[in-house]
Amino acid sequence: MINENEWLVVGLITSPHGINGKVKVNSFSDFEERFIKPGIRWVQKENEFPAELELTSGFKQPGKETFIISFKGIKTRNQANKLKKYKILVKTNILPKLNKEEFHLMELVNLEVKILENKELKIIGKVINLENEKNNLLVIQLLKNEKKVLIPFVKEIVPLIDIKHNFLIITPPKGLLEL
Repeated sequence: MINENEWLVVGLITSPHGINGKVKVNSFSDFEERFIKPGIRWVQKENEFPAELELTSGFKQPGKETFIISFKGIKTRNQANKLKKYKILVKTNILPKLNKEEFHLMELVNLEVKILENKELKIIGKVINLENEKNNLLVIQLLKNEKKVLIPFVKEIVPLIDIKHNFLIITPPKGLLEL
């Protein structure tokens, strides 16, 4: 979940790994260095204020989107277990530069949502947030009834994203907007 002004969630600590204080992290980022390169990281439990921890080492598990990482001062399995369900955050003002056709997920927030209806594009709502702790989902607030719906962020349902013109197009399966 994105805190709209300052933080972007890039990972979730899921469990301790082994007995020496390492933790397993699910990545929500395309930038592996966030979990490998030593340095200061921000972690957050639920909605508490983020705290600094120093990442000392990390590696990607082969064939998975998970990493095994170590933090300075976390030496035992019990200490590592206390970090379970903590989110790993980055400050939104220091995001990496992207190529021309790429974008950061947080840039989707506040985009208008359009669908193709009777060969015309119709605005049906706007993206108000992202849910990405288990799946990448767009939280869309519909114009007609202010209802919030979750839309899977997959190419088949979100075929076009136009950051420059502030909209995206969805092709939801029948009934998805009524859930």
